Amino acid sequence: MGIFSSMDIAGTGLSAQRVRMDVISNNIANANTTRTPDGSAFRRSMAILRPRNDERVYRSPLLPESLQTPGCSGVKVVEIKEDTAPLRMVYDPSHPDAIKSGPKKGYVEYPNVNMVTEMVDMISASRAYEANISSIQNEKNMFFKALEIGK
Repeated sequence: MGIFSSMDIAGTGLSAQRVRMDVISNNIANANTTRTPDGSAFRRSMAILRPRNDERVYRSPLLPESLQTPGCSGVKVVEIKEDTAPLRMVYDPSHPDAIKSGPKKGYVEYPNVNMVTEMVDMISASRAYEANISSIQNEKNMFFKALEIGK
């Protein structure tokens, strides 16, 4: 494992958590959106994360191929997926988006966004982001101490 591998791993975590926060923010912003451009209610989105263990991130031009370690682990966002949970139905016949006929007449389809779930996810993503920042800070401090030892 190279000297900057741990920073690369933390960097992938920062990037993934930023995307996760963006998705959560979008969900919260659209919590009451009953009509999207396609005509249906907004659906909650989720960022799907997977380990990034099969990629090479950095290849040193100074080391031969046989001495180079495989790419660092880390995480990557593989997709932004819509939640398939049922939409929330609220009876409000005066709403412009209320269903006009059928057994659900007078009901409005609201997004399947639960604010408590979104806030818990936001706190989780925020803490993970902070942990990655702390990791990078500690790595930086170790590098500086190593340089001081070499003096």
